[in-house]
This record gives sequence, C-alpha cells and structure tokens, in this order.
Amino acid sequence: MVRRIVPVVLIALLGVVHAQMWFGRGSLPDVAAMQRKLDQQLAVNAKARAANDQLASEVDDLKSGLGIVEEKARMELGMVRPNEIFVQVNRSPATPKGQ
Repeated sequence: MVRRIVPVVLIALLGVVHAQMWFGRGSLPDVAAMQRKLDQQLAVNAKARAANDQLASEVDDLKSGLGIVEEKARMELGMVRPNEIFVQVNRSPATPKGQ
C-alpha cells in the first residue's frame, strides 16, 4: 500500500509545481509581462534622464554667463535691444497660379 502512495504523492507534487510554473505567481507569462513593464519603464526613465540633462545644462549656462539669458529673452519673450529693429517673417502657403 505504501508503495502505491509514494508515486501518487510525487506525481501530485510534480503537478502542483508544474501548475505553479504556468499559472501562478512568477509563472512564465507573468515574468514576460513584468519584463515588458520593465522595458517600458526603462524607456520612460531614459527620456526623463535626457530632459534632466538638458535642464542641468541650461542651469549651468545660466549660472556661467548672460548669453543664454539674452537668447531666452529674445526667443521666448521677443525682447530687442535699444535701437534694434525686430522683423518677423510669416510663411504662408503658396497661392495657386492664376489668382
């Protein structure tokens, strides 16, 4: 009788371990989903790191000189120096011939 129970118990344990591998926590599909999430998060982190590097560069430029301040004032605020003429060119779509 004991000789028949041992193989049945071992097969049942093997079935439980196998089911855990396919359907439980840490299963192959679960690991694949976590890997996709990790890849997406790494991409988001890379973009954030690039933005942080850009901002750190701008802060260093602002600390080191006034050239970047003047450039930002001209580009973002439209400021000009005294006795300077500001010209803005708007590009409109080409008009058809005959009009």
